[in-house]
Amino acid sequence: MQEFEEILRKKGLPDVGQVVRSKRFGTLWRVMEKRETWQTIDDDPNTKQPRLLPAIYIAYWRMKEGVPPGVGKMMGYLYTLYDNTFEVNWEIVS
Repeated sequence: MQEFEEILRKKGLPDVGQVVRSKRFGTLWRVMEKRETWQTIDDDPNTKQPRLLPAIYIAYWRMKEGVPPGVGKMMGYLYTLYDNTFEVNWEIVS
């Protein structure tokens, strides 16, 4: 869908298999999964109808010496056009 492609293009999100570095801790994480999904936001104040935003979900695995992929700490985040959390917290290494 066009909305998801726009998120990927504007945010510069990494692809599956790429490595990113946490800007806060300096730890390395590999992107294990990336998928299109929807994020719920506050209901419309006028109609009280639920609202959804297109989002990209990325799952990260913390890389450690001697530990096989997928074993150990994992975490995931949703990214939309309306946040800057990827740019603030991560940098793409490879």
